[in-house]
Amino acid sequence: MLVIVTENAPPRLRGRLSLWLPEIRAGVYVGVYSARTRERIWSEVCAMIDDGSAVIAWSSATDSGFSFDAIGENRRTPVDFDGLTLVRFSAPDPSVENGVVSDQIDR
Repeated sequence: MLVIVTENAPPRLRGRLSLWLPEIRAGVYVGVYSARTRERIWSEVCAMIDDGSAVIAWSSATDSGFSFDAIGENRRTPVDFDGLTLVRFSAPDPSVENGVVSDQIDR
């Protein structure tokens, strides 16, 4: 099983992904492919994501039963901890409040 979730993806990437995978919700793509095809799809995502972000998760023979990778700016980043991949959650940027840069709030 393979799942790709995109945020702020350009339309050309969404169209490209829809060639291989059904989009079950906005920005969520699923399918079953070999490792070679999965890597090819992910390389296309990495090349076309621009300012957006994406995460890919797939079934694998790990303790958790899956593996994942991410690209683009996101507060969640994968971290290897003694062979187990965990997610590090970063604190929000203090200069941004409710999605507005603090310079704009002082007006």
